[in-house]
Amino acid sequence: MIMRYAHMTYKTSRRIVVAIVGATVLLIGVVMIITPGPAIVFIPLGLAILSIEFAWARYWLKHVRQRISGRNSDDLGTRAEAHRERVNR
Repeated sequence: MIMRYAHMTYKTSRRIVVAIVGATVLLIGVVMIITPGPAIVFIPLGLAILSIEFAWARYWLKHVRQRISGRNSDDLGTRAEAHRERVNR
């Protein structure tokens, strides 16, 4: 019975620590949108930390990854077209 309570305490304390650390990193990333700093790094990092324990954070992390990936592939396509135009001149 004591082990059961110890396990519950460990799970609860882990969830609280993950929530505090993840929320702090996420909040720093959101502040960096306005102030200078690498917000595009901190926001996904905060969501990744939160996704260890929370399903909603997994959903948003997937959404952010898809948006970043989509932008990168669009940029690569544009650069590839520009390169082809320069080579074919």
